[in-house]
Amino acid sequence: MNDIPNLEKDCFQIPTPDVVFRDQLSSHKPKILLLYGSLRKRSFSRLVVMEAARLLEAMGAETRIFHADGLPLPDSEDADHPKVQELRDLVTWSEGMVWCSPERHGAMTGIMKAQIDWIPLSLGAVRPTQGKTLAVMQVCGGSQSFNAVNQLRVLGRWMRMVTIPNQSSVPKAFLEFDENDRMKPSGFYDRIVDVMEELVKFTYLTRDRSDYLVNRYSERKESAEQLMQRVNQREL
Repeated sequence: MNDIPNLEKDCFQIPTPDVVFRDQLSSHKPKILLLYGSLRKRSFSRLVVMEAARLLEAMGAETRIFHADGLPLPDSEDADHPKVQELRDLVTWSEGMVWCSPERHGAMTGIMKAQIDWIPLSLGAVRPTQGKTLAVMQVCGGSQSFNAVNQLRVLGRWMRMVTIPNQSSVPKAFLEFDENDRMKPSGFYDRIVDVMEELVKFTYLTRDRSDYLVNRYSERKESAEQLMQRVNQREL
């Protein structure tokens, strides 16, 4: 330690497996929130999310889907708007999330981004998304693309989430659903099964350890009051 003079020794911690795995595992079902990025009557991102929710429940998870109908544009209303509060309460409730957006003009939709923009980086000194798991998916009107999922990954990292390695992109989504709005058997369906399975596994792995996994040296140096001042800069 003598050759690292810039460290504050009282704040420095050495990660060990004993500390990582010391907590008793929770026994409740994994709590997964699903968001989708379209308000169309027959929204394929919503249909994909509904298929994902069925799979998650079959794997033992509890799911909730947020419907963005009536959600105002970011900053157009105060945060006490009922739809904003509904979304934020669901984010607080969740231990993991699924984000699925259509790709529009080579990017995620504004509806998808608006939902994420209403999720605060902090509530007081608490970051409501940090350490929670995330799976990203997209639907395409034409050939397969990954622009939207790549953007969603950037946002997941910014929200300090544990974004799982696997992802799903469904090309020509209008061909992948039957007249009952159920997804047809295909390799694209199998990939969604893979993604949901991986999400549940990562949620089990991290949910009881997320506070420790995201505990940072730099933030241990700050007081709670200093942290609140830094992450709640309303003028930005």
